[in-house]
Amino acid sequence: MSFAGLSSSTVNTMIRITGIGDHNQPDWLITINGMRNQPEGRELALVRWGMPTPPKYLVGKKTDPGVTNIRNVSSAHWRRWLGVESRCVVPFTSFSENEVMPDGSRPPIWFAMSETRPLAFFAGMWTPKWTSVRKLKEGEVSVDLFGFLTTEPNKLVGTYHPKAMPVILTKREEIDLWMTAPFKEALTLQRALADDALVVVARGGKKDGVNLAA
Repeated sequence: MSFAGLSSSTVNTMIRITGIGDHNQPDWLITINGMRNQPEGRELALVRWGMPTPPKYLVGKKTDPGVTNIRNVSSAHWRRWLGVESRCVVPFTSFSENEVMPDGSRPPIWFAMSETRPLAFFAGMWTPKWTSVRKLKEGEVSVDLFGFLTTEPNKLVGTYHPKAMPVILTKREEIDLWMTAPFKEALTLQRALADDALVVVARGGKKDGVNLAA
């Protein structure tokens, strides 16, 4: 089956290799689909998570770990990345937010489209060869970066994370709209999923059976 211009088997293979959907760590190296809209089709690539931080938040800091989640697309900082050439989609099978427990701990709680964790995609933006210091021990690097688009949460996610949830694309038409449409039209996708569109599939550490060493 073709999904997002690539076969599901190809994307799932990349997910198994990189652990997509199993990590919520900034600067993680993650596969994105559609990094470039080229004549021969869309391209899978490994890209670091975290778009450039607005300069006003970097005053007095030595590193820029990046912005993983992007919501206010009306901000002048994000305007340069609103075109189709800067859009991507990120395959996932599950994602997590932190559940606040009575003892103050914040273990992850995992969401997916169903108990079988079918493939879906986050809407995202990317930028090529951005030069910055992500980590002091690494020094200055020029790397491709990306971030997720977020929106208000649906009822389920909002129970645990009331601030936001990722913009999730579940249909080929939605992916094509995000990847090709003028931004005003594409922005209609910045909405929460229906309240019953996701289920909780796990709590705590990764429990989906993926062997990242395989």
